[in-house]
Amino acid sequence: MKQSAQLHGVGHAVARLAVAALAAAAGLDAAAQGIYTCTDSRGRKLTSDRPILECLDREQKVLNKDGSPRGVLPPSLTAEERAELEARERRREQERMALQDAIRRDKLLLSRYPNEKAHHKAREEALEDVRKSIQNSEQRIAELERERKPLLDEAEFYKGKQMPAKLKQSLEFVEVAVEAHRTLIRNQQAELSRINFLYDQELDRLRKLWAGAKPGSLPQPQATAQGEAPTQAP
Repeated sequence: MKQSAQLHGVGHAVARLAVAALAAAAGLDAAAQGIYTCTDSRGRKLTSDRPILECLDREQKVLNKDGSPRGVLPPSLTAEERAELEARERRREQERMALQDAIRRDKLLLSRYPNEKAHHKAREEALEDVRKSIQNSEQRIAELERERKPLLDEAEFYKGKQMPAKLKQSLEFVEVAVEAHRTLIRNQQAELSRINFLYDQELDRLRKLWAGAKPGSLPQPQATAQGEAPTQAP
């Protein structure tokens, strides 16, 4: 019995600490004199000069000594409610960090491209390397076609006959090289489209920022199969 009484006392002490912490979180001083009122789970109206243990699971009104409203002591949270609250707080923190990141990226974008002329110049520089690669592949294909012509002329002499291994290998080499460059050209043409698409997205955002939209206030572009935005924050 003595041990049971001790445990009961410890439980009430823990409860009082929890109430005091809850009151502090609500901006109330549990040690200060006030009037706490609530209706417990049995429908009883309770009043006390301190937070009421029987109403930990419900809201408690707090009055001044003259009966005027002073505040409200919210109910303590269950484990599930606490988990839900923490999840909401994590989501809010993630949203806050995402907003800060968006603001930083938009400010970087504005500093990098103060006007449309600067953005156009950056686009052309990004496209130029790809265009040169396409041009180089086209020139190499033209060279390979010139190399193939005499080989084909020589192969005419061996119609219906066994073609020399060296001639056959030379023709196969040219064919493989031409196809490789054609594949490279197709890939680089797709890269041109990707770069233009991303710079178009970026330009649309910049025009809104130049027009006065606040950094971080615009929707973030959705990820697409075309790749990541060309502007990378440091």
